[in-house]
Amino acid sequence: MLKAVIVDDEIKALQSLSWELTNFSQEIEVAASFTDPYEALDYLGSNAPDCLFLDIEMPKIDGFQFIQKLGEKDFPVIITTAYNQYAIKALKNEAIDYLLKPIDTDDLHDTLHKVKKYHKRTNTAEKLEQILIKFNANSLQKKITINTDGKLMFVESDDILYAESEGNYSTLYFTDGNKVVLTKKLKELNQILPADTFFRIHNSYIINLGKIKEFIKTDGYVVLSSNHKIPVSRQKKSDFLDLF
Repeated sequence: MLKAVIVDDEIKALQSLSWELTNFSQEIEVAASFTDPYEALDYLGSNAPDCLFLDIEMPKIDGFQFIQKLGEKDFPVIITTAYNQYAIKALKNEAIDYLLKPIDTDDLHDTLHKVKKYHKRTNTAEKLEQILIKFNANSLQKKITINTDGKLMFVESDDILYAESEGNYSTLYFTDGNKVVLTKKLKELNQILPADTFFRIHNSYIINLGKIKEFIKTDGYVVLSSNHKIPVSRQKKSDFLDLF
């Protein structure tokens, strides 16, 4: 059975949709409902429903701000509103559907069909991802598996120059001049990159040891084959020199 969460600051609208979903189908139930969007964010931080019905016009934060604060999610969002001018913005915020209040039963039926398709597509993608990862792990020439932006990248170690921390994100820089932003902290990325090839030389940098061209001891930085200058932290300097 599908589990839904409803967020709407109007208690009557929330109760109406909750009643509609409960009586509409045996395939869906309301797991939680909130009039306070911040309470909903706390709940969704540790609970993942099958879908989220989200109002737009709310006094504390609007629905689109709510989606931004929600960050990464593995469930679809359905926008609910009494106003029809938000349709395009809803699609840009990756909502899978847009329901006008009062919600029509036929429209709700179509929405639930989209929710089911979303999860079927997601489950298929996850299975394929596991197959690809297993295949790469068993390959004679193993590549680094990087999950980013809804896709898997299989990268040769030699193609990576260095990684740079940007708060909760990291950026990988490649020998061909391209770069990829990852929703991973540098600590997480450090666990993925092979320890015999990569070294965390600074709190903000991991370098490919095979790409070092020079080590400027007096100024405390390395120069890579791409001529990028990467600082060596004082805490890491001794461990770095021990590698050689």
